[in-house]
Amino acid sequence: MMMAGQPEIRRLKIERFRGLQSLDWRPSSGVNLIVGGGDTGKSTVLEAIALLFSPVGNVGVQETDYFDRETDAEFMIEATIRAPADMELEAKATQALLPWEWKDASATMPEVDLTGGAAPVSALETVYVVRARGTEGIEVIWEIVQPDRSVASFPPGLRRLFGIVRLSGDDRNDRDLRLVHGSALDRLVSKPNFKAQVSQQIAQFDLALDVEQTDALKRLADDLEKRGLPRGDRLGLTSGQGISIGSLIGLMAQKNGTSLPLASWGAGTRRMASLAVASQMDAKFRITLIDEIERGLEPYRLRDLADDLLSEEGQAFITTHSSVALNAFASASLHYMDTKSTLAQLERAKVQNHQAAHPETFLARVAIIGEGDTEVGFLTVLLEKALSKSPRKLGFHLSSGGGDDKMLPLLQAISATGLVCAALCDNDDKSPGLWAAVKVLMKDTLLQWENGCIEENVIAHVPDADLWDLLADPDGATGDRARTIADRLGVVSKDRADIEAACAAKGTTLRAVILAAATGKKDSAPDEAAKKAWAKHPQKWFKSVDGGAELANKLFTMNLWPNIESTMLPFFNALRHLAGDLPLKPGDIS
Repeated sequence: MMMAGQPEIRRLKIERFRGLQSLDWRPSSGVNLIVGGGDTGKSTVLEAIALLFSPVGNVGVQETDYFDRETDAEFMIEATIRAPADMELEAKATQALLPWEWKDASATMPEVDLTGGAAPVSALETVYVVRARGTEGIEVIWEIVQPDRSVASFPPGLRRLFGIVRLSGDDRNDRDLRLVHGSALDRLVSKPNFKAQVSQQIAQFDLALDVEQTDALKRLADDLEKRGLPRGDRLGLTSGQGISIGSLIGLMAQKNGTSLPLASWGAGTRRMASLAVASQMDAKFRITLIDEIERGLEPYRLRDLADDLLSEEGQAFITTHSSVALNAFASASLHYMDTKSTLAQLERAKVQNHQAAHPETFLARVAIIGEGDTEVGFLTVLLEKALSKSPRKLGFHLSSGGGDDKMLPLLQAISATGLVCAALCDNDDKSPGLWAAVKVLMKDTLLQWENGCIEENVIAHVPDADLWDLLADPDGATGDRARTIADRLGVVSKDRADIEAACAAKGTTLRAVILAAATGKKDSAPDEAAKKAWAKHPQKWFKSVDGGAELANKLFTMNLWPNIESTMLPFFNALRHLAGDLPLKPGDIS
């Protein structure tokens, strides 16, 4: 079954191309945003797609385009593509093309009636397999792979149908602003005889020389003739190998009444102009490739560009190192490329909110996620003590997971990719099987309390005589904390003696009431108004980044750290291993 709309790459396989030894990736429809560390191969993926659909006939390759520079083994770029019916790929091909069928995320053989009858009409989507091979002779051959494993030619005329629009991450974007063969400007304005007309006009150009210069050229011409060489007595514009006269012609723009080549403007302007030129081409179909989309663009222009790309129908492949871009493309498909050059998609429904709120998580060397603000503040203090350098200098980024209901799906999505992640979580005894599966993937970089939340696991180790010290707040909330306890006990006085007496009268303990107030328990509230008030009590305690930091500091001022050191040390040593540091021993953190 042939579909209408835009062409799409359903599967991309790359073998031995530049730094990619092997890649098998299934991109999504729409915008595919690729993130990952430096030199992992993100740009190479875009360059491979650009080469596969190159609109020019001859593309020069070098030995550096072959993995490990070994040219005796071919490189291969292969894509399974969906070509819409109105592209008329089969009609425009010079050879008969046989389509494949898309089934189980792969191209499969179409059903054939071996009795000679008509093949059954399939409800499966029709796809084609195209590839570019870098041969041992260091040249590129483009092919369409047929279901019977024969190959047909994939010439420039068919490749141009896919309307590749490309912005690279370097300074060569002015190529699309000049009449370089195959550039966006060339495809926009060139006609079959356009370059011939340019050459004829330039051929008529002759420099006005004075008498002395003319005599010097005449003497040179006479000498050339005596030597049996072609007589040359004029000067004109010429081009060297790899350079055409047309490439000297480019798009001009006015600035303060002066006409300047757009290629000489700023990087952001050049890139946006190149994209504008490409968008004006009379191309019905388009696949967009943008490397480092943030390059040269202010945040507002980057967000405008993101809005435009997200609103378009065609498929796009974009790399970025920008948190602004990640925020702007929160509705795009996000893919992470790890140090092994494995490209994996992060499940959008599970990461979209975190991507919008904490985009730097997906750009960090190590993403550390606390279940909530308390955990973020708590870890902020402890990481400074446990690591040899500031987390920021190590490329570690700390963020809030947004609560227990969001934490599990977020970690499921991240741990399924190569994005290195660590997390500190509560244990509410929900979905133990799913948490166990995440623990298998994350190992010691996941610290989930054996039971309960962070407040419960710290306060449990406070001696009875020191419980009142938990109320002491450097920011002046001591009285407010005492009030939350008094309200739960039904007494007016906030004095320690009165509160302890009320605890004894009600058959409870000060520890239990403090825990209830710090965690917002409300099941014993006398009425709805009290329930609402009690639910806000944690805000007076440790339910904030500052509160989490205070709780971490109390570990040391109240000598509580030795009680939880054995629980937390494997987590911090896992992070130290990622930082390249030696493990800590008990007693090293103080």
